[in-house]
Amino acid sequence: MSKTKDIRQSVDAELVFDPLVDATDITVHNLAGEVRLTGTVPSYLQYLEAAAAAQRVSGVTKVHNNLEVVLPAAHERDDATLAATANNVLLMNIAVPVGVEATASNGNLKLTGVVRYGSERQAAENAVAGLTGVRGIKNKIEISDDADPVDVTLLVSDALDRNALILDDSEVVVTTEGNTVILTGHVRTWAEHDAVIAAAWMAPGVYDVRDDLFITG
Repeated sequence: MSKTKDIRQSVDAELVFDPLVDATDITVHNLAGEVRLTGTVPSYLQYLEAAAAAQRVSGVTKVHNNLEVVLPAAHERDDATLAATANNVLLMNIAVPVGVEATASNGNLKLTGVVRYGSERQAAENAVAGLTGVRGIKNKIEISDDADPVDVTLLVSDALDRNALILDDSEVVVTTEGNTVILTGHVRTWAEHDAVIAAAWMAPGVYDVRDDLFITG
């Protein structure tokens, strides 16, 4: 069996195995470890989970998520109702700072506001991702902190050194352009990749993270 066919079949199997994904209408394409998902899923949460499932498969180096969210009629919500529900959820979530707000257009949520940490920005998105009626999310939340870029580089580098998920033979280089962290080098798995990205976003003063990491598989 060719490696291309092996990866495609493995991703198919992982999608079917994942209880959070209805893989009925998902097609998997693979080109030398770069996987592309096409087709439809019935919720935004499944859109996210399908990509996560593909990333778990050995040999996958990149995932292009081209899935479309097609909501069942019973799950559709008008924009006013969806926005009100999303704002209530954000307000009740202790991980999301006061001032973060959501608006809705045709089932697509737009998040705005100002936070100090990237982890707070992600917490807001996670809080509303599973709401009934969501087709997509645009996270426009801004990050504001006065940390010096040099300090940011040191903070992120130290965090990576402490992280148990990042193996000693991985080579991650951290640089900054202003308050944007640039990650280059290689890691072996998607779990390591995600741990590196998460660590970078946790540091104060990080406004953006540019992911130029290569996954060796």
